[in-house]
Amino acid sequence: MRIGKEDKVFMLTNTSITTQKKFRGALSSLADNMKKNYELYLLSLPMFIYIVVFHYGPMYGVQIAFKDFTPVKGISGSPWVGFEHFIRFFKSYHFWTLLKNTLGISVYSLAVGFPCPIILALMLNEVRHKYFKKTIQMVTYAPHFISVVVLVGIMTTFLSPNTGVINHFIKKLGMEPIAFLEKPEWFKTLYVLSGVWQRVGWNSIIYMAALSSIDVQLHEAAIVDGSNKLQRIYYIDIPGIIPTAVILLILNMGNIMSVGFEKVFLMQNPLNLRSSEVISTYVYKVGLMGGEFSFSAAVGLFNSVVNFALLVIVNRIAGRVGDTRLW
Repeated sequence: MRIGKEDKVFMLTNTSITTQKKFRGALSSLADNMKKNYELYLLSLPMFIYIVVFHYGPMYGVQIAFKDFTPVKGISGSPWVGFEHFIRFFKSYHFWTLLKNTLGISVYSLAVGFPCPIILALMLNEVRHKYFKKTIQMVTYAPHFISVVVLVGIMTTFLSPNTGVINHFIKKLGMEPIAFLEKPEWFKTLYVLSGVWQRVGWNSIIYMAALSSIDVQLHEAAIVDGSNKLQRIYYIDIPGIIPTAVILLILNMGNIMSVGFEKVFLMQNPLNLRSSEVISTYVYKVGLMGGEFSFSAAVGLFNSVVNFALLVIVNRIAGRVGDTRLW
């Protein structure tokens, strides 16, 4: 049976009218909800303005990655050069070194730093002495509030080959002092371990919250069945925090190319540059200090695109393997 032109027009008109009605209904429902909960919307308004102005607004400048930008001509007046800056970066002899160092530090941090808060949360969850538990929590949370500048200063003092505490014990053992911060082979380990020390307590808070939501009756039933602590942790606690861990793992994978600039830059020196030069420090030196704004924007955009692609891929894998995903 063929459908005539008049019938097609009629069907399209009905579809358009239905869509308009749904859209108006959604707007009406949103308006009613805003009137009913206007206090919540007013509270969220400053954050919404902040995100739009400081996160979405600057995205207008991303186009300089495809232009030969000069401050005199401005963004709109600078000529387009396409992917010239990207090609230059990919062909640069710095590319593979930067990629290797950035991925090396990120993967190392993820492999060591991600399980540590989970282990700490599981251990604290089994502590029954109230004051001892609070003391451990306070001691492990406190480093989070130390600034990166102070942290690197502490590392420099403790690891000094002449006056550092660590090298003092090494000398007592009859060995030669080690200039840790000057050796490229020690850079990644120092960066990762100091980061774990600083953030392990703070990152364990979310896992502690997830553990507190597990039904106590599950543990009581397991105790009646004769399960010991390790068995209860393995069969009750760990499955209970897996959804939280998966979400955090996905988010961490989305930042795997974003190694913190401040800490790397403060720990960096000419002797360890072979292991410490990452994409963020390279962008700073080339873009801000060298004045190559378009080239540094292209490098930063490449970094962001890789992060976003990894986020999407890992999120899709997590959705296929299990039921937990971001969207």
